[in-house]
Amino acid sequence: MTIKEILHNTEEKMKKAFESVIREFAEIRTGRASPTLVEGLHIDYYGTPTLLKQLASISVPDAHLLVIQPWDVSAIPEIEKAIMKSNLGITPSNDGKVIRLSVPQLSKERREELAKVIHKMSEEGRIALRTIRRDAKEQMEKLGKDKLISEDDKFRGIDELQKQVDKYIARADELLKNKEKEILEGL
Repeated sequence: MTIKEILHNTEEKMKKAFESVIREFAEIRTGRASPTLVEGLHIDYYGTPTLLKQLASISVPDAHLLVIQPWDVSAIPEIEKAIMKSNLGITPSNDGKVIRLSVPQLSKERREELAKVIHKMSEEGRIALRTIRRDAKEQMEKLGKDKLISEDDKFRGIDELQKQVDKYIARADELLKNKEKEILEGL
């Protein structure tokens, strides 16, 4: 394996870790209805964990209402159960055909709690990025130790690796700042 391959693989892993943080942030509600709040929920559909977005259409008729219309109405109880188990803090109601989720305005305390939650998610993302960096650095150190690359190449590779990590951490920090502003100001 070459330095270039290690850097390429590391870039792919960092991209996935960053996308994971984006997905987690999307599930945090900001007082405004959005399909991303529920579409990633796993529903026990006939014994198989299935994403809600694969079982139903999700619409937003207004800023504080989500409507979930399952293609199979027998899935409604399982969908409601998954919504109740999630950390959304929203109680579903149904009329036998559709599930309605009324998204209330967030209290100041709840906004502050959510800000702490996203800080924790962001830190977990940073830890994932640093773990990926550590693994890649160990691979480069091993190549250098086995004399498969020169010391200069190893140090250039490690330097390039650090630039990748810095880029993704900066993007994660920017994402955190924007999401925190969105939550605290109720945008």
